Amino acid sequence: MAISTYTELKASIASWLNRDDLTANVPDFIALAESSINNEIRHWRMETRAETTVDSQFTGIPSDWLATQRFHLVNNGTTSLNFMALAPMQSARAARNDATGTPTNYSLNSSQFELMPTPDGEYSAILMYYAKIPALTDDNQSNWLLTHHPDIYLYGALLHSAPYLKEDERAQTWAALYTAAVARVNRASSKSNASGSGLRLNINNY
Repeated sequence: MAISTYTELKASIASWLNRDDLTANVPDFIALAESSINNEIRHWRMETRAETTVDSQFTGIPSDWLATQRFHLVNNGTTSLNFMALAPMQSARAARNDATGTPTNYSLNSSQFELMPTPDGEYSAILMYYAKIPALTDDNQSNWLLTHHPDIYLYGALLHSAPYLKEDERAQTWAALYTAAVARVNRASSKSNASGSGLRLNINNY
């Protein structure tokens, strides 16, 4: 069975499980698989660039943010912001009497980036980050991962079905297939990055 849409994926999962009574559960298996996939895959197709303006101690994190690659200011040249854990940042801020200036560090504070020093004006910034893979839904039938690597979705969903179905023996099989598929995708992306971005024109299957 070809798998190119969310609807086809759901049907394929039910077929592999040989069950026709899991209509309400299969979307949960897929959603759980997507959560694992976002944690375990870092692919060049996930690399995203966002331009923003920072002018206060806190600035929002994109809703699809997974991990930062680079965060830098672009006023009068480029100033890279260095990551600092929140507790040391709070100590450093107190030691500076909360002085303002050109930000040099950032931290994660709940759903925001916290900058130090607090900006003394308005700065243009560019955030390079890994974005979440767009979730599959009835209204969003496909994404790049399903198009190029449907096996990851299939094996990931089957793996997450095992605890619900109490199928410990099959879980080992699904886990092995899923882990191998994830490793292939990560290796392919690493190879692409190492070879240069120009090569990406020829690796649409990666």
